[in-house]
Amino acid sequence: MRTLFTGFASRLRRFARADRAIAATEFALLVPFMLTLYMGSIELSTVVTVDRKVSVVASSLGDLVAREKNGTFVLTSLNDYFVAAQSTMSPYPTDALKQVVTNVWINSLGVPKVQWSRGHGGATAHTVNADYPLPEELLGIVSNGDCVVVAEAQISYTPLMGYFFKDAFTLYQEFFFLPRHEECLNNPS
Repeated sequence: MRTLFTGFASRLRRFARADRAIAATEFALLVPFMLTLYMGSIELSTVVTVDRKVSVVASSLGDLVAREKNGTFVLTSLNDYFVAAQSTMSPYPTDALKQVVTNVWINSLGVPKVQWSRGHGGATAHTVNADYPLPEELLGIVSNGDCVVVAEAQISYTPLMGYFFKDAFTLYQEFFFLPRHEECLNNPS
């Protein structure tokens, strides 16, 4: 029994002193972690980039509509704005991109109501005369009788590799603009 223990102890000491193939062992242990980190950083950076592009789409759309002068706003211009804003998503696909622009009017009671709304890319427009929840900070800026242009954009993001995010999820942005010419925009027709 003693010789068995002595032989095992000497092999254990030899194993502890051995330095051959340590680099290969460390590499084999670190490769899965490093690949996971690398693939995760690619996936995360893509999600952040697409989210920023959705922000640019909503911001561009709202800014273009808010610049319109009342009485000259036509539906063909609005459709052009949808297409122009959509082009900022390049090089990412836009088939799942939905855009909505809404003109919200603050009535005499201070309640925001939908004056008109248009959707693009399969998005559903808001119901006319329905209440629209504006942020409290914005309600402190606008007065009764004022209008606010609300631009929304959303896209269903499908993960590239599916290692970290398994299912598709929605990226959504909403922006608020005051009309530049201080009057509510007519319903584009």
